[in-house]
Amino acid sequence: MIRKLRTDELGRMSVEDFRQAKKIPVTVVLDDIRSAMNVGSVFRTADAFAVEKILLCGITAVPPNREITKTAIGATESVMWEYEADIEQVIHRLKESGYQVIAVEQTDRSVPLTDLLPQGGKLAVVFGNEVEGVSNSVLALSDACVEIPQFGTKHSLNVSVCAGIVMWELAKKYRD
Repeated sequence: MIRKLRTDELGRMSVEDFRQAKKIPVTVVLDDIRSAMNVGSVFRTADAFAVEKILLCGITAVPPNREITKTAIGATESVMWEYEADIEQVIHRLKESGYQVIAVEQTDRSVPLTDLLPQGGKLAVVFGNEVEGVSNSVLALSDACVEIPQFGTKHSLNVSVCAGIVMWELAKKYRD
């Protein structure tokens, strides 16, 4: 018979140990995300895959926020984050700090996420608004665009689901 593991059997580290632990060199940028629950979900996933930071921009809700707290389940305490209103300033600052900026968007130049090959450097992955996606001004500043291959009738994924897939793929690539 299969037995589920108890929380104390999972070997999870403390928040303080997590903050000191090695992270994958990925910063998640959320721009104009309307749903605080999506933001909380991204925090929780960022904790799961040990990304270095989340940058919240534009109208994106910031902690403390009841809906973020509900879905993040404590990840706002473990994952480093910052807020800056102006996404374009954020992109310029990231590039000046040596990040390759990748927009997650379906464009005429996007490559499948599975084909993205990080060169060992730092990546910033930008996720845009749930309706409008990544803005044209951010696309113009990005170094590349990736998209998640999809095979059904819909042409998009919920932003938190999309972020989870992207973080998982990057975690695999950086930890291999």
